[in-house]
Amino acid sequence: MNKKFLVILFASILYLLTITPSITMGQPSQPQEAQSDSAGKSEVAIQIDKKTLNNGGKVIVSGKAPEGKPVYIEVWTEEKVRAARLDAEVDKETGKRPYIFYMTDEMPAFYNLLFPKEFADTLEAEKKLGRKWSVSALLRNTGATAVFEAPAQAKIDRYQTTLWASIIGSRGELLPPMDKSENKRRAMQLVKAKFRDLPVVFKANVEINPDGTFKAPIELPSNAPPGKYYVVAKVDKDTKSETVFFENNITFPSVYLDNAGRTVNLFVPFLLTAAVTTFGVLMGAGGGFILNPLLVMLGLPHTVVAGTVMPTVLFSQGTGIYNYSRIKFISWKLGITLGLAMLAGGFIGPKLTELITLDQYKFLFGWVLIILSALMFWQTTPKYLERNKKEQAILKEYQRRAQEAAKKKEEGGK
Repeated sequence: MNKKFLVILFASILYLLTITPSITMGQPSQPQEAQSDSAGKSEVAIQIDKKTLNNGGKVIVSGKAPEGKPVYIEVWTEEKVRAARLDAEVDKETGKRPYIFYMTDEMPAFYNLLFPKEFADTLEAEKKLGRKWSVSALLRNTGATAVFEAPAQAKIDRYQTTLWASIIGSRGELLPPMDKSENKRRAMQLVKAKFRDLPVVFKANVEINPDGTFKAPIELPSNAPPGKYYVVAKVDKDTKSETVFFENNITFPSVYLDNAGRTVNLFVPFLLTAAVTTFGVLMGAGGGFILNPLLVMLGLPHTVVAGTVMPTVLFSQGTGIYNYSRIKFISWKLGITLGLAMLAGGFIGPKLTELITLDQYKFLFGWVLIILSALMFWQTTPKYLERNKKEQAILKEYQRRAQEAAKKKEEGGK
């Protein structure tokens, strides 16, 4: 009985192995080649040639994607920075200005989206629009809307403000949160508001071969933030690579300004400020009105420049006040009166700076400098100098008479 049972069992096993040759211990029923093809259609491979940069540099990204598909590469840093925008453009449907203020503290301090080289003309055409270039239009024309993800993850607050509130610098009333679609749309606008120039953010430099292999350089400028940088290669929203990263290190005298989102070599602003302050105090000012546009020209955000220059002027103003008081050139009554007026301006200025764009800031500051320059030039004309001589002569005569009257009063008292 036992022998018969063993013979039947052995025959059954041999039969099963004969009719199911594809089934082996620990192997899937699907052929290995089919599995590999399936995985290749849903995954993108990626690698980078460096893991570390020092004060910026270049990283080469390469990999493999499905054949015949475009490849986009998204790069962003872990460092976050503030981005803001006031929507005061006339609505085409209502004809009214919305006055909605959008702001986030979670914008990547560095962001790049790299396109296939075939879209170089598309980027160039958008660039030629100047200030009217649009992130949403660019992404739509290149088929990259779905792969724009890192900035879209930022939480964006919006405030309903008014014309008067925006003038005095009020953010207004906080509105309810937006849905993901609207948040992504506003993130596109904030990317432009933060980085301004199209080539800073978007580049068409991904070289794609017929077999699906691709290669592209990521270039970090010397003023790029330190820390981790994340890189993802994408074909569409669902077809993407794993996230790889590299780090950027900075060394002194370069320091990172977290509220500006960029690195600065301290030697340049130090030497610049020393020269500007010497000239500014000579003119009876702290030098901030000269230093301000120069720092903006170095690439610093106008909001950070305005806020930074304000307290630094205290150093030059403090030593200037001390020295001018020693030689009795200060009118404290007039100085205190002007100081009270500055209290109001000191409240409105910082709020208003947050709401205006860099172009508006340059426009206003430029006109202020032009008017001041015109007034100072006018004071050097012969007609003004002649009138000033007469005024000075009259003033000296009044001073002489006042001194004589004081002297006679003092002699009479004795």
